[in-house]
Formats: sequence, structure tokens, C-alpha cells
Amino acid sequence: MPKITQLLFDCDNTLVLSEELAFEACAELSNEMLAKHDISERYTGPGLMTTFVGQNFRGVVTGLQQKHGFKLADAEVDEYVSRELGKVIETLEAKAEPCVGVMPVLEELDKSKKYGMAVVSSSALSRVQASVKKVGQEKFFPADHIFSAATSLPVPTTKPDPAIYLHACKIIGKEPGECVAVEDSKSGTLSAVRAGIPTIGYVGSYGGAIKQGEMAEVLKEAGVKVIMDDWSQFTECMAKIEAL
Repeated sequence: MPKITQLLFDCDNTLVLSEELAFEACAELSNEMLAKHDISERYTGPGLMTTFVGQNFRGVVTGLQQKHGFKLADAEVDEYVSRELGKVIETLEAKAEPCVGVMPVLEELDKSKKYGMAVVSSSALSRVQASVKKVGQEKFFPADHIFSAATSLPVPTTKPDPAIYLHACKIIGKEPGECVAVEDSKSGTLSAVRAGIPTIGYVGSYGGAIKQGEMAEVLKEAGVKVIMDDWSQFTECMAKIEAL
């Protein structure tokens, strides 16, 4: 295996406890969309998150259309995406917190300079920037090393498409094998793995040992190399990957 020189972190529920907050806003707009098309099913934030965790709202809208058999014009999709982004950013700027235990790890990594660090997210760039700024993480990541599948690519996409990871590697100037990704979702893991990047599966943001165990199995099946229950295990997880 090539020497690891670059770390690529997912944002939502990996660096920042933002996923639940974001899906509250997603659910409100999703239900409005369904009602407009005379579809009776309604979603809560947690219910929507269970189905679409790791995807951006454009991906959620696509999934809802496929699941419920309706079609939105491109302009309608763009309008919903724009409205959702505004709602989510407002919520994150008020309520977002760092994932438990991540700040000391980022501080130590920043101090050691052993690896470059970047954020690779499905979420819109402005949302990711708002999240890392609110929790005091923006100092750890160069502004041009925060990447968004919704914003940074010529054609917006979402994880599990590997495009955003491949784009990040190209811009940073690294081969996928020189990087390690940290992901908490199946779609994010598939995105990194399909790009050829060894991946740590983080399950610490899932509530309770049972749910964490279930997600660990999901992420293993998706291709993670090691599971990290808590950020205190990060150095150990990196050692395991570097020993492969």
C-alpha cells in the first residue's frame, strides 16, 4: 500500500452532529412535495434520515420521486433544493455541535502535520462551510480543500457516486491509495470505496450499542477497512490501515 499522506473526512455526523438537524428541514419540504402530488405518506426527520442518510437533498428528492412515482420539473427540484439549503443553514448556525471527541483528534492532527486534511461531503458547500465554522473546525481545513458533491462538480451529484472523492483527489494532487476516508454512512462509504480509497467506518454518532453494531455491519459490507466506535480510536484505526 502507498504511504498515506491525506485524510478525507465526511462532514455530517462524522465531524459535525448535523444530520438530524438537517433532516428536520428535509422532512418538512419532503412532506410538502408529497402533499402537492396527492401522496398520503409523510416523513419525520428520523424516518427520512433512516432511508436517505449520507445523501444530499437533491438525492433525497430523486429518491422520493422514484419511490412514490411522481416527477418534478428540473426547475422545481432546483427551487426545493434552494429552500432546503436556506432552512438547514439557519438551523446549523444556531444548533450544530462537533461530534463527540473529534476536536482533540483534529487538534493533534493539525499540530503533527503528518497528513493533509480535507472535507468531502455530499452536502452543499455553503452548508458544509457553515457547519465547520459553527463548531470551530474551519481552522483545520484549507478553504479550497472543502469539497461538495452538490456544489464542487460541474454536474451536481450525491454519494454513493465516487465523483466527489475522485475530484477531491485530483484537486489536492493525491492518488486515492494515498488517502484515507472517514465515513459514517453506507452511501458515503460506497463513494469512497468506489473511488479506491481505504475507508474508516465511524459509528459513534449512532445512538446506542445496538444501532452502532447494526451500522458497523452495514459499513463493513459496503467495504470499510476498520470500524471506529469513538474518535479516541482514530490513531489505532489509522495504524491498522497503514499496516495493510
